[in-house]
This record gives sequence, C-alpha cells and structure tokens, in this order.
Amino acid sequence: MALALFCGVLRAQPDPVSYGNRLEQGDVAQVRAWLDAGMHPDFLADRVGTGLMVAAWHGNIPLMELLVARGADVNKSNALGEQALMHAAWRGNVDAVKWLLAKGARINNGQMRWSALHYAAFSGHAKATALLLDNGANINARSTNGSSPLMMAVYEGHEDMVKQLLARGADRSVKNDRGDGALEWAFKFQRLGIARLVSAPQEFVAAANQPKSRWGAPLRSLSEGEAIADPPRAAAPDPANEKIDELMRLRQTLAARGMNDAVKKLDSRIAALRAQRARADRHTPAAVLEISASRAAPENQRMRVIFGADGPPP
Repeated sequence: MALALFCGVLRAQPDPVSYGNRLEQGDVAQVRAWLDAGMHPDFLADRVGTGLMVAAWHGNIPLMELLVARGADVNKSNALGEQALMHAAWRGNVDAVKWLLAKGARINNGQMRWSALHYAAFSGHAKATALLLDNGANINARSTNGSSPLMMAVYEGHEDMVKQLLARGADRSVKNDRGDGALEWAFKFQRLGIARLVSAPQEFVAAANQPKSRWGAPLRSLSEGEAIADPPRAAAPDPANEKIDELMRLRQTLAARGMNDAVKKLDSRIAALRAQRARADRHTPAAVLEISASRAAPENQRMRVIFGADGPPP
C-alpha cells in the first residue's frame, strides 16, 4: 500500500527534468496522466518554463490544447518575463502563434519589456513577424534596455527582416539606454548594407567616416541555460544539447518500431543527460557575468557571460 501511494505521488508530480523530457518528446498521454493525477497545468519544466511554453517552443498544438483545456494560463510568465507566445514567435511557429492569439495571448507586454515581436525579429522569422504586426504588435516596442525590434534584426544581421520592418514603418531613430541604435549596431558589426537601409545618405557617409573605435568592439555573448542575452541571442552550441537531440531522434525511431524496452532505457539516459546539463549550467565559469536586476529567479536568471571578440579564455 505504501509503495502504491508513493508511486501515485510521483505520478502526480513529476520532477522538472522528467516533465521537460516528456514535453520535448510530445508525450501527450503522459502529460494527460499527470494532469489527471493532480499536476498543476502551469507546472514548470527544468528549462524554458511551463508545459505550455515548452509546447509553444516546439509548436506542439495538441499538447497546447490539452494544457489550456486543463487551465494553463496563456499569459503566464517564466522567470525571464517570457510567455508562451514569445517562445512560439522565437521559433517561428506560426500556427502556434495563431492558436495562442486566438486563446487570448497578450501580444504587447507594455513599456520597456521584451515582446513577441522582439523575439520574432531577433530570430528572423518573417511570417511570424507579419502575423504579429497584423494583430497589433507594437512595431517600436522597447525592451528592458530600450532596444526595438528593428534593432534586434540589425543586431543579428537579418537584412530581409530589417527591410520588412522598415516597410511597415519601424522607427530608425530609436536608441537604447546605452545610446546605441540601429545605425550604431550596423557599423559595430560591419553590416554596411543594413547601415544604408537604416540611415539617410548623409548619415551613412558621416558614420562611415568615423574611426572603427567609435563603434566599439563587438561583444560575444554566451547564454546561461536557456536565458536570452541582452540583447537576446540564441544559446551557443552545446555538445550536451546535441547529444540529447541525437538520442531524441533515435528514440522516435525505436518507438515507431515498437521497441518499448529500448525506449525506456533511452528515456533514462536522456533524463540523466538533462540533469547533468542543468548542474553544469549552474556552474559555468565567467570572466564577466552580467545579470539583469529584473531577472532574480534563482533557477532562470537573465544573465550573460561576456568575453572579448576573441572568445572565452582557454
């Protein structure tokens, strides 16, 4: 009896790593079983955030439907102030963006906060960007440091995205709290074609005549966990992540062949790797560690490790 009760508790409340693992597999049946046993619909996985956020990240609409039907909050924020809509936009999951908007997802986050449009522009997803703008996204929304979606597109070198935003009326003159704007970033990263797009001819000539030292050396940002740097940047390639992705692909093949015992062994291996990665992330050495004061959650702080242009020290 005691063992049965213990197993029932585990089934009702998975650990964050196991939950994240099942979410990434798209295991709707297991998530439904946990919900049936009493798991809160906004239970946090070990990465990204709630189940709905992970499902939006992967564009898994059946999983999103299940969680929202059971009471998941479409506007719930994680420790970084992100919502499911932002994750769907970051990955360019247009169908997931449409679904979330239809369910009442908030498209604008207010003054001086990251928005779904920032994330779509940062990642260069034209269709997601157009969809957000068509539904009322603020094209000149300001992030926590005052950066605009146009600046995010410039920062990442997405020239087509820059053109798209300019055609929709993006303000080229916005500057963040460090005094940087689209033109400054274009020259800092030596993107002259983009610099011409975001400036008048006279401005471009004046900027081009400035010494390179005027713009400063570009900094290389490495993500801590799934946190987005300031400005946001995708996570640096991680061998642990690549290994997990490889095992996930193998798992799908084995599951399709009905090799359930092998699938169970792989699940254990994947969960162990995820736990190992989580522990390693919390001990990443840093030359300079920048932490946003508004991202104070112990597990998912907004932070970045800043090295010089040559990368981290050996």
